[in-house]
Amino acid sequence: MTEVVAALIWDGDRFMICRRPKHKARGLLWEFVGGKVESGETAEEALVRECREELGVTVAVGREFFEVTHRYPDLTVHLRLFCAEITEGVPQKLEHDDIKWITPSEIPNYDFCPADVEILARICEVYG
Repeated sequence: MTEVVAALIWDGDRFMICRRPKHKARGLLWEFVGGKVESGETAEEALVRECREELGVTVAVGREFFEVTHRYPDLTVHLRLFCAEITEGVPQKLEHDDIKWITPSEIPNYDFCPADVEILARICEVYG
């Protein structure tokens, strides 16, 4: 099982989503910024590193919002979504095809990675 972390970053009533590059697995689907936890890293350390690598920003990691295990044809992920806040920098598309800020009501307008479906439903419950 692959341990994965992701960030739920808000700007007012909108949260950040990122579109995966076309050439990657699940290309052009939307997701939360984040990635794999490397050996020797805590989940929080991994999330800080991933946000720096993918967006060029520094984040403060808060509480865990939701966790889910999802089985894709090629791998199984244990995904932990943390509340996070940008403390330095402006998000840049260093690895993603696009970055958007959306409200919970706009979720149906985007095609997300299957692992995110339960998380998105929880966001709608809590923030919708």
